[in-house]
Amino acid sequence: MLIDFKDLPDSSRIWIYQANRSFNETEITEIRSELDTFLKDWTAHGSDLNAGYEMPYNRFIVIALDQNVAGATGCSIDASVRFIQALEKKYSVDLLDKMNVSYKQGEFVAYKTLLDFKKMAKNKSVSKNTIVFNNLVTNKEEYLNHWEVPAEESWHARFM
Repeated sequence: MLIDFKDLPDSSRIWIYQANRSFNETEITEIRSELDTFLKDWTAHGSDLNAGYEMPYNRFIVIALDQNVAGATGCSIDASVRFIQALEKKYSVDLLDKMNVSYKQGEFVAYKTLLDFKKMAKNKSVSKNTIVFNNLVTNKEEYLNHWEVPAEESWHARFM
């Protein structure tokens, strides 16, 4: 069942998919429609899953699931991964590669391989104060409060 993201509890489980590029307005409209359809029908062993999403910076897909109602199962998680893989193919975009880093350069969101980000840290092109996206957050509360943080407050700190 599709629920407005803001109405989901802070304990909701979060999955963050970062794109290697920004989506254009046409893609945003299409992806939102596809997410609406997928989440309306998303189930676990026949039980509706209460889930919502948002697409910050036209570059991320953030899916939240209220596990107090019904939790994700292996099959339902597999279905969501297949859905994301279909988006990757349709829009020629990487969404599942976790070996990349997104960070802010002013208001612009940059995307680099982990290796390039390490080199940038070594060369002082990014610093402990660089705002990074910590895609390892696990629930909505962490997402709202600890997703966009200075590198020193994230797993990225090991490179500074």
